Amino acid sequence: MKSGARNFAAAVGVAALGTATLWWGSDGFTAFTSEAARRLSVLENPRPLPAVALEDQDGRRFTLQDYRGRLLAVEFIYTRCETICYSLGTAFRQIRDQVPAAALGREFALLSISFDPGHDAPARLRDYGRRFGADGGHWRIARPADADGLRALLAAFGVVVIPDAFGGFEHNAALHLVGRDGRLEEIRDLDAVAPFVAALGARL
Repeated sequence: MKSGARNFAAAVGVAALGTATLWWGSDGFTAFTSEAARRLSVLENPRPLPAVALEDQDGRRFTLQDYRGRLLAVEFIYTRCETICYSLGTAFRQIRDQVPAAALGREFALLSISFDPGHDAPARLRDYGRRFGADGGHWRIARPADADGLRALLAAFGVVVIPDAFGGFEHNAALHLVGRDGRLEEIRDLDAVAPFVAALGARL
């Protein structure tokens, strides 16, 4: 085999190996990022969620399992955030306003969870709730009761939180839907309010 032919054959082999590796590592080219992989994994295999103790803006203790039988929208925030968390709060308010009033509380609820529990005491959670119109009933603002619970929740939802250089956090942001059986079923972009509400409407 001539040198040029050998080089061509080697290049084809390397390209084929690279393509096969990318196919395997990206779920058949459908998940090129960890965030896409997280969403695809949840759609294909809804995740059970841990019975973590939470404390809401009124100091009441509860767990995600208290919502069984209802659909639940979940977001992860911290109250000092003025950027992406503001967008999340706005998206949740839009969802709340577009869901039929008769379904709120009975068939559907919203829950904002702070991943900064050391700073976000109930008073700060209340302030955040007032900012977006969270009533503490249909829409609660809460924090994990302890560090182990926080770690378990972040792991179950696939939320990544990294301290930044300014005392805040970098984190992935999305709208999470927990089904009536208490499992995480779907994850959508925070600006996908309309399809999120449409999916809810078909199930309420």
